[in-house]
Amino acid sequence: MQIRENFNISILSLINQKFRSFLTMLGIIFGTASVIAMVSIGEGTKKQAIAKYQDLGVNNVIVRDKDLSDSELEEVRMKFSKGLSLRDAEVIRDIVPGVVDVAPQSEIKLEARYTDRSSRVAVIGITPSMMEILNYNIEAGVFINDDHYERELKVCILGANAARELLGYKNPLGQNIKLGDQWFEVTGVLQPRALFTETVGELAARDLNNDVYIPLSTFHRRMPRENRFASELKQITVKLDRSDHLMQSAAVIRSILNRHHFNNDDFSIIIPYELLKQEEKERRIYNLLLASIAAISLIVGGIGIMNIMLASVVERTREIGIRTALGGKKSDIMSQFVTEAVVLSLSGGVIGVIFGISLSILIAMMSEINTSITLYSVFIAFGFSAIVGITFGYLPAKTASNLSPIEALRHE
Repeated sequence: MQIRENFNISILSLINQKFRSFLTMLGIIFGTASVIAMVSIGEGTKKQAIAKYQDLGVNNVIVRDKDLSDSELEEVRMKFSKGLSLRDAEVIRDIVPGVVDVAPQSEIKLEARYTDRSSRVAVIGITPSMMEILNYNIEAGVFINDDHYERELKVCILGANAARELLGYKNPLGQNIKLGDQWFEVTGVLQPRALFTETVGELAARDLNNDVYIPLSTFHRRMPRENRFASELKQITVKLDRSDHLMQSAAVIRSILNRHHFNNDDFSIIIPYELLKQEEKERRIYNLLLASIAAISLIVGGIGIMNIMLASVVERTREIGIRTALGGKKSDIMSQFVTEAVVLSLSGGVIGVIFGISLSILIAMMSEINTSITLYSVFIAFGFSAIVGITFGYLPAKTASNLSPIEALRHE
């Protein structure tokens, strides 16, 4: 009964001082909204990062041919290394324990043309196993298959951006596009994939949506070599049966390649799973930092509540004196003022939650920043606003409960 009475008195106090109560709540509103918005931005970037590395395959080890200058390549070739080759891929498949499949690929940048449209693309020579190993998904048509590969057919699969830039809204299937000086028939279009806008070894700033994929056998027969020192392959993707042996398997792969390449440092090994774990660790720290910065405004809002409640104690000194003279206990006076602070804080928290969710949605709509609203961020923000109300309402409540009834009644 006492709690309900305190709650009713608190509501009446807020209603009687609407404007002042709203100004007091602003700190809590903006603080709560900031926590939710900041955490949603952090969670959005985290999910985007996870998707990026999952596209690379968390059970994969990626071997990339290093981008060396012509003089460096010539020096490496003089030291008997031919660079990444199909023989490397075959040996890795045969020797490394736990290998499920191996997908070699070659790459070259060419001008792609369709009627009067053109686009600079990366032409990737692949094997049919690439679809499963690197989690490719077809939007329309079919992927490179064994028949395309064995017969060295001039067919291609377009990345999402490449299809849009070359053919616009026209159905790409069955159309012929020119890659360099060769004509290829479009047999499929890939779904959009995550962008590599951060440094990921040799995959830095890579937009997979601009790639065009052709059979590796056709690539080696039809595509020109970038220079006479270019490697046969640009990348070998090794899929393993277990993610807990990635480091050991990577060490075995490095040992094999060092032997085949005569200890020339002309390749790099990327382990997406390890990069993912590092990314998650960095994102946790980033999210904590964002939430901590936002929480400062909640604390500032709490200080505002304390100041207003202290002013309220002074304004209501006679009321406190009358309640005490009529038998009110210190605990009753204290609970009343704590309840008022909590109601003020929670009211701001509710408005702040609504504002924070709306702000997160608006950020996602108005910018390229991905946001992800999580239930725990709402609970944390709202719970913290309640804690702020109790914490910063305690001192004014303590001050009110310690007032002498006689001095309070004399107060003008």
